[in-house]
This record gives sequence, C-alpha cells and structure tokens, in this order.
Amino acid sequence: MSAVIELERVSKRYPGGVHALREVDLVVETGELLAIVGPSGSGKSTMLQLIGTLDRPTSGTVRIAGHDAGRLDDRQLSALRAQRIGFVFQQFHLAPGVNARDNVADGLLYSGLSLPERRRRADRALDRVGLAHRADHLPHQLSGGERQRVAVARAVAGEPSLLLADEPTGNLDSVAGAAVMSLLGDLHDDGTTVLVITHDREIARALPRRVWIRDGVIGHD
Repeated sequence: MSAVIELERVSKRYPGGVHALREVDLVVETGELLAIVGPSGSGKSTMLQLIGTLDRPTSGTVRIAGHDAGRLDDRQLSALRAQRIGFVFQQFHLAPGVNARDNVADGLLYSGLSLPERRRRADRALDRVGLAHRADHLPHQLSGGERQRVAVARAVAGEPSLLLADEPTGNLDSVAGAAVMSLLGDLHDDGTTVLVITHDREIARALPRRVWIRDGVIGHD
C-alpha cells in the first residue's frame, strides 16, 4: 500500500501563541477507514484543514498522495483538492433554492466539465447514496439525513481518492447518523480512503482505526 496522507512533525500556531498542533506525525495508507477523535479544541479540525490543504502548517510537512503541499501554490492546491479530495461537513452547505441534482453538480463547477456532464455525474452520485428518486427535490423538502447524503454525493461526484468527513453526524439523530456512517463504510468498501473527524467515541469505536488527539498531540493510535 502507498500512503495517501503523510504528516511529518506538523505544527500549527495561530496569532496570540495558540498551538493547535504540536509536531504531529501521521501516516494514512490508501484504502483506510479511520477516525480522528478528540474533544472540542483538541486540534482535530485543524488537522483536517491541513490534510485538506485548506490551510498551511506553521512548520512540518504535509504530503497528500505523494504531493508536498508546502511546495504547491494556491492554484496547484486547488487542483489537488479538485482531483483528489472530497469534503463532508457537519453543516450541509446546500444552496436552498437549488434541487439536489444541481447542488451536487455545482460541486463540479471547477472541473471543466459541461453542465450536462456535471448533471450526469450528479445523478450517478445521488444514485450511489440512494437518493436518485429525490434528485429534483429542494433541500427544505429533504430530511436531515437526506440532506447529509446529498452533501456526501457532492463530495464523491468527482470520484476523489480521499474523503474527509468533519463531524458528519453532528446535526443528525441517531438513526440518520447511523445511516450516514453506513454510507461512508460503503464508500470505503468501494475503494475510497475515508477519514472521519469526530468527538463521538461510539462512532469512533465502530471504525477499524482510531487516532486520539488532545491538546494538539496524538496520544493514542
């Protein structure tokens, strides 16, 4: 197996001297399913920002699929995200006046694909998450669990090799949350590397690998 994520002595310090991460080392192999677990303020969301190349470390090296993110400019980082990484957040971030199909298709705006092709891929992604029959529905016509599945469809429409899910069940009840976690498991079974950021120990214990973080330091892996 090859590593899809490599963090070497990664630190992140914010103005005012706040250390969010302190010399973190982490390797995630292609095809893994794991949780980054910790309480609020532990540094887990900062880690996701760095792994997703949405932010840069103060020091250390972040490699994604062999690419040293520190050596890439903003345009190259945007291309890396578009080609390799899908994001699912606790907030669904769906446009309220746009149906499910076009919410997913809009996630491919910077892919260079035509609108008909983006919609074809959106339909395929919605079918993959079990929502093909809801493609024409607006977000307010969908349940919370369905809206999160639309968000997952948007994340995987570009067929990324790495899926980052930040508290993906945080706004859902236990039944809908279990369904979303089952979906992430299915995507992993299809070959996607899935990393889940969570404070929920029960969710974490259901995954094959758990990385515990506190005060910006990995305490247990």
